[in-house]
Amino acid sequence: MQLHFKEFGRGKPLILLHGLFGSSDNFLGITKTLAEKFHVFALDLRNHGNSPHSEEMNYSVMAEDVAEFWDAHNLKEIFLLGHSLGGKVAMQFALQFPQRVEKLVVADMAPREYAPEHNKIFEALRALDLKKNSSRTEMEIALAEKIPSLNLRRFLLKNVARNSDGKFFWKMNLRGLFENYSKLGEAISAAAPFSKPTLFIRGGKSDYLRDEDESKIRELFPQAKIQTISGAGHWVYADAPENFLELVLKFLTADSAD
Repeated sequence: MQLHFKEFGRGKPLILLHGLFGSSDNFLGITKTLAEKFHVFALDLRNHGNSPHSEEMNYSVMAEDVAEFWDAHNLKEIFLLGHSLGGKVAMQFALQFPQRVEKLVVADMAPREYAPEHNKIFEALRALDLKKNSSRTEMEIALAEKIPSLNLRRFLLKNVARNSDGKFFWKMNLRGLFENYSKLGEAISAAAPFSKPTLFIRGGKSDYLRDEDESKIRELFPQAKIQTISGAGHWVYADAPENFLELVLKFLTADSAD
């Protein structure tokens, strides 16, 4: 599967992987700074953004999508950064293709199984009739009862676009995401650990990455360092971009022996 991507800067290749319901655009707030030091590729995962849709979706095939991208661009060892869902894809890729990754960064995600906490969001989005709405404002209002957060509604509605006839449509594969949602909650596993430098960054106000996750993290990623940004939530790179970038840049530019 040929994933859609956005490209920035020059230097060592750095691949960015977004979270559920997201796209490569999620990283626009930090790509300018990252592109000053790295050749940045921000990818749309399958069934997201402008990437192809598929009925098949699990962490193994999504890791293979990244491997196909790696092959198509003749990359060597890369830096890899993933947030949330993208963090799990990044972990799986590093575990399946360890020779292709020099350093791994995971933003606010653990390798464990997660409960289906997005069912209400899926319910609201699937009930939204795009044909009955003439503007994004109308859609925001229609979603308000089930999704009270305006910021979240606006984030989700970034997945809506207009076709050549001016009609709204979902860019993401909403049905495909819903039907595969149980697989997206599954834990990451591997035959062997990823033994290269790894950084987990968690938001201090988020419960996605918990203290009890550390043992599994160190089992799969024995060189892992875990850093917390106290004032940030799950969207750690958006809530505290300066702190996030400081941690990432220090980690990626440090000598691996440090």
